Amino acid sequence: MTPPATAPAANNLEAFFMPFTANRQFKKNPRLLARAKGVHYWTPEGRKVIDGTAGLWCVNAGHGREEIKQAIARQLEEMDYAPSFQMGHPKSFELAARHAAMLPGDLDHAFYCNSGSEAVDSALKIALAWQRARGQGTRTRLIGRERGYHGVGFGGISVGGMVNNRKQWGVLLPGVDHMPHTHLPAKNAFSRGLPEHGGVELADELERIVALHDASTIAAVIVEPCAGSTGYLPPPKGYLQRLRQICDKHGILLIFDEVITGFGRLGTGFAADFFNVIPDLMTVAKGISNATVPMGGVFVRKHIYDGLMNGPENVVELFHGYTYSAHPLACAAASAVLDIYKDEGLFQRSAELSKYWEDGMHSLKGLPGVTDIRNLGLAGGIDMEGRKDAPGARGYDTFVKAFELGLMVRQAADTIAMSPPLVIEKNQIDEIIDLAGKAIKATA
Repeated sequence: MTPPATAPAANNLEAFFMPFTANRQFKKNPRLLARAKGVHYWTPEGRKVIDGTAGLWCVNAGHGREEIKQAIARQLEEMDYAPSFQMGHPKSFELAARHAAMLPGDLDHAFYCNSGSEAVDSALKIALAWQRARGQGTRTRLIGRERGYHGVGFGGISVGGMVNNRKQWGVLLPGVDHMPHTHLPAKNAFSRGLPEHGGVELADELERIVALHDASTIAAVIVEPCAGSTGYLPPPKGYLQRLRQICDKHGILLIFDEVITGFGRLGTGFAADFFNVIPDLMTVAKGISNATVPMGGVFVRKHIYDGLMNGPENVVELFHGYTYSAHPLACAAASAVLDIYKDEGLFQRSAELSKYWEDGMHSLKGLPGVTDIRNLGLAGGIDMEGRKDAPGARGYDTFVKAFELGLMVRQAADTIAMSPPLVIEKNQIDEIIDLAGKAIKATA
């Protein structure tokens, strides 16, 4: 047997099967990032790139935070790993208590995992288990939304509504239905903040689905408060409030997927705070640990947790979890991140910068082929007119051109989305907007 090489082969890109990437296209012209600090990346050649997307919507406190590195190092020295099955470690309980204290309403329990995808599948399982525990075992149907993104587990892609994430995998979970998406460009194009039109009418589509299937079969509804991966779609006014009313009326659980909106993106701790709508379950990831150590979670309302705490005390209440649930390093990182958010007032900072960000985003109106601009909090999406017989080509070219100019953006079809770290300065927002505008013009 040939012993393994002691050093990797130079410039060998072939072995890594990259996620959500056109592998062959990328490896012919790779875009590599070598280091990061603050709101910037640097390429291996030393070229500086401003991070207009907080990594993947996740590096809310900026890159290279010494406080987080030190917390992880201390924890690694103290204890590298502890299981959470029938065992525990202090930092997991401390972190859950800190999260419970900052959450709105009676969201007061935390179930930890390792990603947004795992958080969604965990939330769906908790919803089904709770309905069964209260004697509503016929409630097995799950309702998602068109253009929704809820990760890549089979539960998440089943309730999700982005066709390319679904079409390869067959029939997915049975008994899933979808509400319409909330993007109404004919009525709401170039909205500043929440769109005016369609909120209640779109939410009332849930009543149609209830009438079709009967409430006795529906366990939960899951939505992103602001649909992120599809190109950033803030909900029309009144939409989330109406969903809450309908779910309460019919005994259906409401799940907010706050993997993107959680931890300050809208200028509040969570979108639930911003909209004053308390979901029954909330999924989080990304900003929970500033993306330093993979972590996700489900925040659970008291009556949901209490409803599962039945039967003999020696019986496991939820047969679900992960080897790395509440990993000590993740808990140490997440606790350090909470300190940064609090000490630097980053949620308030996000709120204060939102209007400046909005003005910058909408200054791009009128550029060649720009058909819509949307924003809420420190995030936004820009739709561009696609090329005939080449859907997504202009969006990809704009993404690549932006990187060449020194800006990271996200691309979804012919839309680019941006969501800078919450530590961004006004002059850096100006730079992001300027470079985005140049990239859009260059690919018209």
